[in-house]
Amino acid sequence: MRSRRETDADNEAGMPRPPGGADGGTVEAADLARQTRPAHIEQAGEQSAMSLIERVVQRENLLAAYQRVQSNGGAPGVDGMTVDDLASFCRQHWPRIREALLSGTYVPQPVRHVEIPKPDGKGVRMLGIPTVLDRLIQQALLQVLAPIFDPGFSEASFGFRPGRSTHQAVLRARDYIAAGYRWVVDTGNPLAGREKFFDRVNHDILMSRVARKVKDKCVLKLIRRYLQAGIMDGGIMSPRTEGTPQGGPLSPLLSNVLLDELDKELEKRGHRFVRYADDCNVYVRSKKAGERVLASLGKFLAEKLRLKVNRAKSAVARPWERKFLGYSVTVHRQPKLKVSPQSVKRLKAKLRPILRAGRGRSLARVCKELNVVLRGWVAYFKLSEVKASFEALDEWLRRKLRCIVWRQWKRRRTCFAELCRAGLDRVRAATSAYNGRGPWWNAGASHMNHAVPTKTLRAYGLLSLIEEHRRLALR
Repeated sequence: MRSRRETDADNEAGMPRPPGGADGGTVEAADLARQTRPAHIEQAGEQSAMSLIERVVQRENLLAAYQRVQSNGGAPGVDGMTVDDLASFCRQHWPRIREALLSGTYVPQPVRHVEIPKPDGKGVRMLGIPTVLDRLIQQALLQVLAPIFDPGFSEASFGFRPGRSTHQAVLRARDYIAAGYRWVVDTGNPLAGREKFFDRVNHDILMSRVARKVKDKCVLKLIRRYLQAGIMDGGIMSPRTEGTPQGGPLSPLLSNVLLDELDKELEKRGHRFVRYADDCNVYVRSKKAGERVLASLGKFLAEKLRLKVNRAKSAVARPWERKFLGYSVTVHRQPKLKVSPQSVKRLKAKLRPILRAGRGRSLARVCKELNVVLRGWVAYFKLSEVKASFEALDEWLRRKLRCIVWRQWKRRRTCFAELCRAGLDRVRAATSAYNGRGPWWNAGASHMNHAVPTKTLRAYGLLSLIEEHRRLALR
């Protein structure tokens, strides 16, 4: 148990401790609410007396940041420290770290280089995983900076902003199409590929945009140091001269700060557009107008922000030929939202490892693991007004599970015995068991539909996508 003197010393140092009493009990509800309140909703009089960096290291702000980092979890950085180790580390070292932040001498550690496959399976995406301590400090910075920048962002910007979501962006895009803007300048993450946005951001340009609203030199210096934090890969540290490492809490805000200039330019020209992070779609009435917009957009990004549009992934096309945030639309005059084919393909790729591992497991366990992914997927696509994708996926999943059952039976005589046990007559069971076909063909045949009917799979716990979609649509 920690002494009263140790606790008082922690409070004087502004040290971020998780909420709770010294004996491990929980604090009172009112005190918890006070501790978790972000810095930007503190009383105005108290805030005006503080510098920005002092607001960053304010105890209430740090506690809110600590809780967010804890809830997000995530892998350790280059130092190997986990989220669970953060509290004990801060108890020992926070006074020194706080002093370094206030004096402008704090230097972030390099980020850990991680590559993850892209959703389409083409190439990899580079992430820079900061240490847990740097994630805490970045989150504390974010909570103070977001209220300064967010009110000035465009109404057409939906990415990584409080109170805004992908669903709102998709609905806005559908409304533009319904209003007659039936051509889209699809930038298709124009700053992806070789000219990656997060890898090509010019630090000086970004910092000049930040400095328009942030005057605290310690905060500006800290942000620049995060931008310039090296990358650790295989024990070798490489310096960073441009780009913002994906993986830290601060990166989305910085991308919005830079691309807000693009938003303002599109607004000034009177365009209908929707932007989510670096995915920006502009809706126009004709193909010719779209080609003009795409050309002028590339020129603006190159001259003003020193960014390059990836021409290979950009296009002027009909909205139903493209996808936006996983959704597409129908060709109707009043378009309906639907799941894009690419999103269906991506889901199948995500489910295949679970299905491949199912041969040596019970169906109940396989269904339980599938449902974790399926529930999140159908919740995201609950706006879809076309049910065909959900029905087709349900059919595909049932066939996959029947394929697992057929493989588990292994021998033909076992197949014969199981088909007989399921109620098939001996002649039909023998013909089906010894037909010489493979597991996938048999999984789609009538004898397996009879042996393992849908109600049996539902009894094992398999989620029906179409029924879950209907349930969510009625809410």
